[in-house]
Amino acid sequence: MSPPTVNAYYNSLKNEIVFPAGILQPPFFNAQADDAVNYGAIGAVIGHEMTHGFDDQGRKFDAHGNLTNWWSEADLKNYQQRSACVEKQFDGYVVEEGLHENGKLVLGESIADLGGLTIAYRAFRKSLEGKPEPAPIDGFTADQRFFLGYARVWAENDRPEYLRLKVATDPHPVDRFRAIAAPSNLPEFAKAFSCKPGDPMVRPEADRCQIW
Repeated sequence: MSPPTVNAYYNSLKNEIVFPAGILQPPFFNAQADDAVNYGAIGAVIGHEMTHGFDDQGRKFDAHGNLTNWWSEADLKNYQQRSACVEKQFDGYVVEEGLHENGKLVLGESIADLGGLTIAYRAFRKSLEGKPEPAPIDGFTADQRFFLGYARVWAENDRPEYLRLKVATDPHPVDRFRAIAAPSNLPEFAKAFSCKPGDPMVRPEADRCQIW
């Protein structure tokens, strides 16, 4: 990727994650912004790329970039059971009438989104240990600002033709589903916004996906 590219990647052959200068600017990162927003935005992106080392493809490479199965059979079986939950979740998203997301195609990116957001939230809360809880800003608590920072990076306008092409060929889910899928699995999100069981952004406990 070139320096101004607004993207990031994990390279399994080198076991490296890369963040070009282009993504280190708003809305992903702003040195003058509230920590909660930055953790929710660029923090989740960093966690996303880290998680790629353990998704359905990255798990097949070891720390030296060698293609090898370094997991135990028990670990692999448990992982496959948990990842099936994510696949099923995305199969249920309706892009347009008669067209659903392909859970298997977007599995790796969806696992990375869920893992990345989970890692970023834990890192944010750890950064506050021994400190007073940050004051609300514009009426939003720190946890609310964290999740709003995450959702904002997925703001996008898509033509129907582009969405149909994306669903058929792109391993990345449609952005509006990326904004809601991972948070709907986190009890911390529900608590932050006082969501109740049965609310649209609260997945039933039996259907809640958790990989890591």
